[in-house]
Amino acid sequence: TVLTGVSPHGQGQETVFAQMVSDAFGIPIEDVTVVHGDTDRVPHGVGTFGSRGIAVGGTAVQLAVDKVSAKARRIAAHLLDTTPERVDFEGGVFRVREGERTLGFREVAEAAHLWSVPVPGEEPGLEAVARFEPEGTTFPFGVHLCQVELDAETGEIAIQRYLAVDDVGRVLNPLLADGQRLGGIVQGLGQALCEQVVYDDAGQLVTATLMDYAMPKAHMFPRFELDNTVTPTPVNPMGVKGVGEAG
Repeated sequence: TVLTGVSPHGQGQETVFAQMVSDAFGIPIEDVTVVHGDTDRVPHGVGTFGSRGIAVGGTAVQLAVDKVSAKARRIAAHLLDTTPERVDFEGGVFRVREGERTLGFREVAEAAHLWSVPVPGEEPGLEAVARFEPEGTTFPFGVHLCQVELDAETGEIAIQRYLAVDDVGRVLNPLLADGQRLGGIVQGLGQALCEQVVYDDAGQLVTATLMDYAMPKAHMFPRFELDNTVTPTPVNPMGVKGVGEAG
């Protein structure tokens, strides 16, 4: 179970956090539960503003995963009658280096909670808390090119082609990252081309509902062409940058 104070609202970070834990411990992603927005279980959180969901919240998850992994290795070493330095962990299996003895992650987790074989210097359970405060900010960068056709008589604009090359550092989930980029581009184009808060002469708001407010719609845009470069940032240990506001 991952408890996070990031509280995503549609970006898909629940999927990324579950992937991180699944990859780290070699367990099915279906076995990972991500909890956010529940103040009974997560007493403090700051949200995802400033595209900080992965760069700050995800890094905190990774730091906690590293702590759990290190403790699990120490417990596995005790159960396997060896030292943590001689235990390798890959594919969800702890294996004594240069030996045949193994333990699965599930077995180690069970031993940690049952504690029928106490490990000197350790407490029962297999959990960790981590908080990450970056020393500085990090920003994505890129180049976007938009080819348009303009009707000189009506002023109507038709977008013919749109290309975007972004650098958001290390990409954890390409599909979700591209979704964020597409959403950002559409939001920016909507603000530039059609969205407007309009009042009449009496000061009455006349674009108060989505029946009147000109939201960007799919038929207004071509299929965007996306590419990316990867320049990890030194601001966090995962080398990830925010993507949500790139477009």
